[in-house]
Amino acid sequence: MTDLRETPTTSGIDEVPRVDPADLPFLAQPTAPSPAPPSAETSTMGAAAADVDWRLVATLRARASDLLSQATAGERLDKENEEQLGRSIVLDLIEAAMAEDANTGRPVWSPARQRATANAVFDSLFRLGRLQPLVDDDRVENIIITGYDHVVLDLVDGSRTDGPPVADSDEELLTFLQFLASRSEVNARPFSEAAPSLHLRLDGGARLAALAWVTPRPSVVIRRHRLIQVTLDDLVARGLMSDVARSFLAAAVRARKAIVVAGDQGAGKTTLMRALCAEIPYDEILVTIETEYELQLHLLPEQHRMVHPIEARPGSGERGPDGRAAGEYSLFDGLYDSFRLDASRQIIGEVRGKEIWPMIQAMESSSGSMCTTHATSAAGALEKLASCAQKEAPGIEDRVIGRKLASTIDLVVYIDLRDVVDADGTRRRQRRITEIDAVSRGERDTGYALTHVFRNVERGGVACPHTLPDDLRELEDFGFDLAGYLASRRRAS
Repeated sequence: MTDLRETPTTSGIDEVPRVDPADLPFLAQPTAPSPAPPSAETSTMGAAAADVDWRLVATLRARASDLLSQATAGERLDKENEEQLGRSIVLDLIEAAMAEDANTGRPVWSPARQRATANAVFDSLFRLGRLQPLVDDDRVENIIITGYDHVVLDLVDGSRTDGPPVADSDEELLTFLQFLASRSEVNARPFSEAAPSLHLRLDGGARLAALAWVTPRPSVVIRRHRLIQVTLDDLVARGLMSDVARSFLAAAVRARKAIVVAGDQGAGKTTLMRALCAEIPYDEILVTIETEYELQLHLLPEQHRMVHPIEARPGSGERGPDGRAAGEYSLFDGLYDSFRLDASRQIIGEVRGKEIWPMIQAMESSSGSMCTTHATSAAGALEKLASCAQKEAPGIEDRVIGRKLASTIDLVVYIDLRDVVDADGTRRRQRRITEIDAVSRGERDTGYALTHVFRNVERGGVACPHTLPDDLRELEDFGFDLAGYLASRRRAS
């Protein structure tokens, strides 16, 4: 491969030591798909944050962008080669800035400042700018922003802490978000006064949601998915459920039961869905249908042999006679198209409204399909789904809709998310599966009935064995620990 580090150096550069590429890990590894997570020294949460002059970063980023445009004029590079060239440009610009400071008598840059500034310039050019160190920090789960200088971080231990500013002004933050939304070559998203909400999948699988122009200051939430290749055993170890509940859910997936995962925002529905999907036999062909790719099952070839991932697209421009924006592709469209992909199961990221009827059809057509929905209880999940169905088909009686749901959904799993206070006064977020309910036809007006197979018996506890319908005893053939279930129920009584 041609040496892409043939950028002319600046006069005076030999008067200071050249930057050691070993001190700039991702600059020295052009073939790496993304920079390695920073250490505490290079994270903006660490000591090196003070070593970053963000005005200088903005200047170097602008120079790097111009040099990159000049170097690629008339030539289209793939992402890997473009970033490789960008690394070379950034490295030379850092060396030039160090030389200029040395020639004018300013202090010599420390290795920490070299690393932090190089990372910041590269991130501004190719990644998430000042947000990147937060997204890379393994201690951070969610990033919550209401204005450039008001940042709160949800940490993996469930606690919260203040974060650093992510721009120098709200206007700078908005400009960067618009750049971020528009730069995708595959699924660019509009973000403007005419389209004031943004939902975007970021490199590495994190999800960004933003609002502006309808809020006093820009509101942004970035959710990191830390557990991509996750199993039900992992969730037992994290206290989300008991081992008996794990055996029940694993057996339900293998027995091709249709499952709805419900919970509040941030409760861990997507993580639980990944863990459930890990129980699907390797050779089954799957379709995932999502607003933004979050499940990422198609990135786990050792776990799933064939996955057709479908991502919705909001479209842009004027709306047609049907009210749809040009280029729009909805979850509803994806569900219908998925029926021609010869899949054994459809995994639906989230049911919010009109997707309900294709979801029902999916669960009727291929047993073992799964979806998520926002709700505050297992019963609330079915009520929401029934409400969605009624809204999309107002001529159908509620009881008929309820019976249709009962005939297609086998189980509802509810994840509870709550704030708890430790003995030392620390507040943290706690996630627990508190309900696993079986769905059947009922004689009430709803048309369906729920049986608490597992439910929590103490505040903050995990769901414990409660009542097992006779038809679910067959799950013992698929690995369900029936003896353990019955023993736990006897002990509880």
